[in-house]
Amino acid sequence: MSKRITKVTTKRGDGGSTGMGDGSRLSKSSNLVNAIGEVDELNSWIGLLASSSHLKKEVELLRRIQNDLFDIGGSMAMRSDVDFDKKKIEWLEEKIDHLNKGLPDLDNFILPGGHKDSSKIHIARTVCRRAERSLILARENESINKSCIIYMNRLSDLLFVLARKINIDSDEGEILWDQT
Repeated sequence: MSKRITKVTTKRGDGGSTGMGDGSRLSKSSNLVNAIGEVDELNSWIGLLASSSHLKKEVELLRRIQNDLFDIGGSMAMRSDVDFDKKKIEWLEEKIDHLNKGLPDLDNFILPGGHKDSSKIHIARTVCRRAERSLILARENESINKSCIIYMNRLSDLLFVLARKINIDSDEGEILWDQT
């Protein structure tokens, strides 16, 4: 396999632009670069979750998600409109259904919190929602496949269900919104 990254410090970004995978350069403040950064931040949060001892059973799931996020980021960096594999979305939906089995029905909103790992998952979920909004914004001027946006939407659902499962499995319980 050939080397993809031979030098980390190039100094070409010092003027406020960054190189894209297709060879073009964009301002670091562009909506596309921002969306790529949001997906990268989410990937880092997922990596943190994968390092948690309480989420050992979920490491394979989390690593696959990280690879999918890398695919999405790479697609955006290449400015490619190639279809994102819809099977990845179906896989997420299956995982959501599996994780959701056995969880009590929700009669009220829940507050993020409870077990420390559940709280981290909720942070990742909100970062995911922000990344999704960034992809939608970038799509106004760039070619971003709608399947990438759908994946992000399903991923935030999965993270919500996973956070609930961690709280219930750890006997922390869920913190319900007190509407008084």
